[in-house]
Amino acid sequence: MKENVRTLLRWVFGLAFIAAGINHFVNEDFYVAIMPPYLPWHEALVQLSGVIEILVGAAVLIPRLRPHSGWAAVATLLAVFPANVHMALHAEDFPDIPVYGLWVRLPLQLVMIAWAIWATRPPHAPSIPATAE
Repeated sequence: MKENVRTLLRWVFGLAFIAAGINHFVNEDFYVAIMPPYLPWHEALVQLSGVIEILVGAAVLIPRLRPHSGWAAVATLLAVFPANVHMALHAEDFPDIPVYGLWVRLPLQLVMIAWAIWATRPPHAPSIPATAE
């Protein structure tokens, strides 16, 4: 039962990452608008992050790639974190999104990071062996 839940949540995570990546192309203007001004090449970075999210999401679903996909998801979530911070600090630029929603996204990144690690680790990860005395 426990592995069935992990499998289901792994699929939800992977498909959510793929959908988020596709959304970078469907709503590119929105993602360009949330880019912090200190970053260069906004359109290229939005497209690159979209491609990466699609690839990482697919990798989560492929058993052979799964061990590395969790860490790739963590790296991706950390890479997009500055855009979420920028949005929260400049809520006036995003009047269609409630201010609390912009701030809730920040700790949600931690939940997503934990989910990525949990969903992609081996089902029976070896425990740390006891030291011999």
